[in-house]
Parts: sequence; C-alpha cells; structure tokens
Amino acid sequence: MTKLSVNINKIATLRNARGGDRPNVVQAAKDCERFGAEGITVHPRPDERHIRYRDVYDLKEVVTTEFNIEGNPTPDFLKIVKDVRPAQATLVPDAPDAITSNAGWDTLTHKDFLTDVIGELKELGIRTSIFVDPDVRMIEGASFVGTDRVELYTEAYAKGYPTNPEEAIRSYLVAAQKAQELGIGLNAGHDLDLDNLKYLKDTLPGLLEVSIGHALICDALYLGLENTIQLYLRQLK
Repeated sequence: MTKLSVNINKIATLRNARGGDRPNVVQAAKDCERFGAEGITVHPRPDERHIRYRDVYDLKEVVTTEFNIEGNPTPDFLKIVKDVRPAQATLVPDAPDAITSNAGWDTLTHKDFLTDVIGELKELGIRTSIFVDPDVRMIEGASFVGTDRVELYTEAYAKGYPTNPEEAIRSYLVAAQKAQELGIGLNAGHDLDLDNLKYLKDTLPGLLEVSIGHALICDALYLGLENTIQLYLRQLK
C-alpha cells in the first residue's frame, strides 16, 4: 500500500501570518498521525517563511510515523537533518526565492555533489530520496549517486490529468519502470489531490509514498482535517 505523508508547511504558513502559535504546528502533526497519516513531511527554507528550523527539532520529539525532511542540501539544511536524523531526507534543488519546488535534480550534472551528500546521510542511517523530473536519464543518474529512492515531481502530471490522463502519466510510468528495474524506491509529490491521486497510484508500479500538503490542507478547510486525511487514504487503497 502506498503511504500518505502529510506536508504541514501550510499549517506553519497560517501560523506565521499572525505570529504566535495558532495553529500549533506540533499539535497539527500529532493530529494528522492520529487521523491516519503514515508520515509527516516538512520543507524548511532559509527564510523560514513557513516551517521554522525550531519546528523541525520540536517535531522530532513527537512524530511517531515516518518523519521526512525535504529541502535544498545547503550547510544549514544538512545540519538540521544530521541533528534530527529523520526516517527520510528528500533532496530538492529549489532556489532560496522559489515559491515552491519547480524542478527536479539534474542527477548527471550534480553527480559528485549528490554522491557526497547521500553518502554522509546514509552513514547516519537516514534514508535518502532525490526529487527528479520523470526523465529516464535522471533516474539512471540517481542510481549512480546511491540514493535509496527518487520522488517524481508530479506538477506536469497534475496539469495534464484533467484533459488526457493517459498522456499525462506516460513519462511517469516509464520513469517508474526504470526505477523498479534499477532497484530504486519510488515516491511522488507536487499538486496531487483527490481528483488525480488514485489514477497515479493505480498506474505507477511500486509507488511507496506520496507527500501531499497544499491540496490536502485546502480540502481540510471545507471537509475537516480528519475526514480529508481519510479521503486521501481511501484513494491510496
């Protein structure tokens, strides 16, 4: 069964809009787990515009499912990951001023850098995942650097799904098959929602985990957090 990791960045965004501690990020993570989430994802950025570095340390004390920290492997990011030692670190090549992640790694160009970072993290027992576009060459490059998993960047799939699902998922299916062939675990994330999630899960072989934040939190405003998480889990069965 594909696991659901809930990205709680948007909870932190709402908190930061007014200062203070409402909503409480730590309590939100605990509630997501209580409502059925099988992982918690955070993406601390250098400007701390949503998840703050302090949040990551606080969450480590309470998350009982899989804790996934994602972000650009800068020295500050790597220090947090090495201190906290989450179940998984997802490496994302986003620029400091990026509104959201908008591209995967070029695993061939950055082979030496990624190999070094992944080696350091795996020595600490941290599972590694690399954010990549659905490109067979990037999957092959990921195998060269020694990552445990790749996370397919699914924005293009989500945009194409409403008009032509089969075409939208074509490159993702090829990438997933290549990952399976090379023995690399498969995750996926970005713009997944209640409309497009089931087709992705049913079509991609070996999909281990999806990380969903923005759409899930938007749905929760209308449907309630507990009900929303259950609806997403239903799509993954």
